[in-house]
Amino acid sequence: MSSFSSLFRRKDIGAILQNPPADAELHAHGGLERNLTVRDLTALGIAAVIGAGIFSTIGNASHDGGPAVSLLFIFTAIACAFSALCYAQFAATIPISGSAYTYAYASFGELTAWIIGWALIMEYAVGNIVVAISWSDYFTGLMDGIGLHIPIWLTMGTQSAYKGYNEVLALMQANQSLADVAPATLAAYQAWNLAPVLFGNFRLVCDLPAFMITVLITAVVYVGIKESKTASNLLVLLKLIVVAVVIAVGVFYINPANWSPFAPNGVAGVLKGVSAVFFAYIGFDAISTTAEECKNPQRDLPRAMIYALIICTVLYVIITLVLTGMVSYKELGVGDPLAFVFQKVGLPQLAGVVAVSAVFAMSSVLLVFQIGQPRIWMSMSRDGLLPPIFARVHPRFHTPSFSTIVTGFFVGVPALFLNMDLVIDLTSIGTLFAFALVCGGILVIDPQGTSEARFKVPYINGKFLVPLIMLIGIVLLFAYNGAAVSEMGRTVTGAGGYAAFKHYIPMLVFFGFCIYLSIASFRRSLSLLPTLGLLTNLYLMTQLGVNNWLLFFGWLVIGLALYFNYGYKHSKLNAGATANNRSPVIR
Repeated sequence: MSSFSSLFRRKDIGAILQNPPADAELHAHGGLERNLTVRDLTALGIAAVIGAGIFSTIGNASHDGGPAVSLLFIFTAIACAFSALCYAQFAATIPISGSAYTYAYASFGELTAWIIGWALIMEYAVGNIVVAISWSDYFTGLMDGIGLHIPIWLTMGTQSAYKGYNEVLALMQANQSLADVAPATLAAYQAWNLAPVLFGNFRLVCDLPAFMITVLITAVVYVGIKESKTASNLLVLLKLIVVAVVIAVGVFYINPANWSPFAPNGVAGVLKGVSAVFFAYIGFDAISTTAEECKNPQRDLPRAMIYALIICTVLYVIITLVLTGMVSYKELGVGDPLAFVFQKVGLPQLAGVVAVSAVFAMSSVLLVFQIGQPRIWMSMSRDGLLPPIFARVHPRFHTPSFSTIVTGFFVGVPALFLNMDLVIDLTSIGTLFAFALVCGGILVIDPQGTSEARFKVPYINGKFLVPLIMLIGIVLLFAYNGAAVSEMGRTVTGAGGYAAFKHYIPMLVFFGFCIYLSIASFRRSLSLLPTLGLLTNLYLMTQLGVNNWLLFFGWLVIGLALYFNYGYKHSKLNAGATANNRSPVIR
């Protein structure tokens, strides 16, 4: 039992603050450098959030849900706001690097902290692979537009080219028409055919732009937080100017008839875009990883999180309404919706400006995520869960040097060779898991809102409100989605077998959490907002599909293997407990 309980050993908040000491004087001697103000932190949040979502995924989400996707942005922002308030309280209580990993260590214990630290790799590093590949696509198109043609075999991953080559080759050997083959597949076939042969049938095909932008961004992050914040501020200013121009010009081309029907595919169509919409928001928590580089983290981190969330939500809602007002939602299932709508209304020059700004927007997302991941690894290393080298801070640049380089390789090399277009859902499930644990962490350390932290989640007694909200939710579910409830009931009772039943497992687990939290809130008067944050994040996780859950659990199994083979044995809490057990007893 003692071995099992040691998996959930928690770090005292006072001990966390001393590892490392969070005061400015000690930071000056080989630690991280405090440079960030609330403006810089807000810019980092905007840099992370206004990126791939507004320039690419917003198109497919609008295609599926119609103009009503603007409401989905509001719903997702509210879900993120609950999480942001909880992040803000933790940041004010524990103002050091580590983000959700550190917060989980203080509330749920070591094993949960490791799991969340491992899961965050999917948000930061794996998410950045997607962003790097997307950046490469925009950059390649931009170069083609100005007459600088990069060889096609240097613009896509080996995996994509080889797969496309074999698909087209199979059709040709079967004497079938290539008329219906997707242009991207034909491009992959062409890339493999034109690529230099290295040995045998293996050819040199790689996504060189994705690799090079990762190297460049990693270099900026490596040389200092001051340089990183300057680059971030400039990129954010450029993005906001472009978004403002898009809105200002686009409103004159709105046809209100395009907003009818407002939700053409109903609630299901709107929710179909939830992973894409949420993917647009996942970066705001990266602000908390820079806590030790803030001039006044306990004051500025909470403000910056909330400012960034409000600004980005307003911009997303307005942009969605402008896009769906300029053209029919049916035409927006494209990878570059902002450029597309201006081409459609006869403004190709503005479409070119959007394409250029998208390159800079993606760069800023890469920058913020490359800042976040090394600092999480640094915190895990300080606690003994990763080798000590991950906590090394550069004596001149005051950045986590080794962790930054490893993050660069972790992102750059897969981006060079792999096709990661389909990992958005996987990235989102890891982030939602982190958000859920942060909300749950507040319910553990401050369930009735009695904390004396400089910022805390406003306390609203959930004793009666949580059960009431659950009851209202059930009524609305039966009223507006009764068919889906009936279908789930038939499946759960045996119709369709396990193949159909497994898709409802996440939702059934969610219902179990709803019942548990309703009872717990009634008995313990839990704080309402963290409870709603936990429930909304868990609900969003149920919408990501059972296959993503299986991949997520597979990722966690790999992480647990590493923990039990290294982290558990080398944990500083474990070392402290062992030392105490071995200390002589004085009689």
